Order: sequence, then C-alpha cells, then structure tokens
Amino acid sequence: MTATTPPTGRLRWAFSDGLTLVGRELGRLRQEPGQIIAALVFPVIMVVLFGYIFGSAITVPGGGNYREYLMPGLFAMVTFTALQGVMGRTATDASKGVMDRFRSMPMSRLAVPFGHTGADSLIGVPLMAAMVVTGMLVGWQPHRGLIPTVQAFLLFMLLRYALSWAGAYVGLLAGNEQTVAQLSPLFLPITMVSNAFVPTDGMPAWLRFVADWNPVSAMTAAARELFGNPGMATSGDMPWPLAHPVATVLLWSAALLVVFVPLSLRAYTRSGR
Repeated sequence: MTATTPPTGRLRWAFSDGLTLVGRELGRLRQEPGQIIAALVFPVIMVVLFGYIFGSAITVPGGGNYREYLMPGLFAMVTFTALQGVMGRTATDASKGVMDRFRSMPMSRLAVPFGHTGADSLIGVPLMAAMVVTGMLVGWQPHRGLIPTVQAFLLFMLLRYALSWAGAYVGLLAGNEQTVAQLSPLFLPITMVSNAFVPTDGMPAWLRFVADWNPVSAMTAAARELFGNPGMATSGDMPWPLAHPVATVLLWSAALLVVFVPLSLRAYTRSGR
C-alpha cells in the first residue's frame, strides 16, 4: 500500500487487516479454554459474594432488592475488565516479539491495536450474556422494556470498546506481562470507589466527589435508569454525571477514543524503533 493510496483505500486496508487479527485473537482464545472458563465463572462468584454475603448489610436507596441494585454495577465492573484484558494480551505480544513480526509485514499499522480491541468487544458478548443469565437466576430483571434494555447493553459495549483502547496503549507501554501484572491491582479502586456496590452517601466528601465523577458510577447509574432498577438517579441535586448518566457515558467513551486511539497508534509505531 503506497503513500499515494487514497484515504478510503487506507481505511479498507486497515479494516481488512484488523479483521484478520481479530480472527487471530479469537483463535488464540479457543486454544486457551481455561481463560474463557475463568472469565465466565467470575461473574457468578461476584453475584454470590456481593449479592448474598454483603447484600444483607447494605440498604438500597429508596428501598428495593439489593441484587437488582447490584447487577448494573456488576455489568459495569465486567465492562471495565476490557482494560486489563487487552492490556495483558497486548503486552504479551510485545514481549514475545509478535509485534516486531507484525511491523515487518506489509500491513496497516492501525490493524494491530484494532485487532486486539475488536476481539475484546466480541469476547465481551458471552461475558455479558453469562452475567444476564446469572442475574436472572438471582432475581434481577429489567423493567422498562426491550428498547431501553438494548440501549443499556449497547452503552456497555461502547464503553468497553473505548476502554479497550486505553488497555492497548498501557499494554504497549508496559511491554511485558510482569509489568502488566504489577499494574493490574491499581485498577481495582476504579471499580470499587463508585456507586456500583454501595451508595456514595456515606462516603467522606472528597471520596464521594471522586466516586460521583467516576465513569463506573456513570455507567452504573445509566444502566439502573435504563433497566428501571433501584438506585437510579431521581434528584435534581445530584452531581451532573449522575443526573445525566447516559450523556456522561457517551462523553467518557468519546474522550477515551479521541485520546487513546492516536496514543496507541503512536506507541505501536515507536515501540519498533
């Protein structure tokens, strides 16, 4: 593909190469079924741990079933696993020299991060399906009909895709599995300091401010609103992200893509120098 190729041709080239690498990533997962099983079991453990052990000690704002309050937060938590998953797979390819082999091939430089992020989006579908089944088994259900429910899951997938680009960038910077393993625990507070599992009312003012502006809180609040689950935003006195959670998630997703797509491209290009 020469420098004189028109932009539409370069986009088709990147898309075609990217789809090939999406297939590679999915094929790699088929050869490692243990990872898939662990990923599917994780949501079940979280529902049991939080829903039945911690749930008896937590009061739901406005009343209601804690497990219905919890499930949107767990959906958001699983969405954020995209960051760590792509980060780990990208760093593994970089440390094993796979990235160097890709750079030596006549392929679009956008294709490699696109392959990792695109594959993660497909991986997220069965994980979310496992969460839905688990949630329904413990008494969760959406109450506002099909269209708002579909909108909620599309919002989850959009945010997951945007987060996967952040994971690709961090993975390229880390360059090896050991560094990624050390960084992974640092992302746990992002999901915990939020409204996903407990109301933020009892937090100290400074911590509540962080939680209210956390994208996990916005995603959780948006899901509760679209599902019609307990804990959805109802007060005009709430901070802007929780009073307008759907708009906030869209803004977070756009910001992540605008920032991390070019950063990932630059990191992939520079790591070969």
